[in-house]
Amino acid sequence: MKSALIVYASLSGNTEEVAELIVDELVRSGVSVDTHRIGLGNCLPNPGNYDAMFIGSYTWARGSTPGEVKDFAADLRYKPTPVYAFGTGDTQFGGDEYFCAAAVKLARFYNSPVPPLKIEQSPRGKQENKVRKWVKGVLLIDGNTDQSEST
Repeated sequence: MKSALIVYASLSGNTEEVAELIVDELVRSGVSVDTHRIGLGNCLPNPGNYDAMFIGSYTWARGSTPGEVKDFAADLRYKPTPVYAFGTGDTQFGGDEYFCAAAVKLARFYNSPVPPLKIEQSPRGKQENKVRKWVKGVLLIDGNTDQSEST
C-alpha cells in the first residue's frame, strides 16, 4: 500500500482520535495518507485514487450506523476495494450486542479482508497499542512488509 484514504464520522472526537492514530501508523510505514471527515459538507473524495480506504464511524442509537456515513457510502456509488473499517463505541449503552456495530456493518458492507477495529470510547492509553497493532496487521495483509520505522 502506497496511498490510503481515511474517511470517518466523529461525534465526540473519539473516532477522530482513532483516525489520527491510523494516519500516524500508516505514515510511519511510508504510506501517503489523505483524510476526509464525513458530514462536514466538503468535497467527496475519490477512493479510486488510493490503494486502500479506511472508514470509521461511531455507533449510534442501539447499533445504528449514523445517517451521514450511510449517505457517504451511497454518494460514492460504488464499493472501493480494499476497505478497512474501524469504530468507537461504549459497552455501557447496549453491551456487547451493539458495541461498535457500525464498524461491523461497514466491514461487512465493504467485504473488508480483516475484522473491524473496535475501540471502547477513546483510544488513549492501552487502546492506542491496539490501534497500532491493527494497522500493522492490515499492512501485512496488504503486502507492505517494510515497517522498520514503526516497530
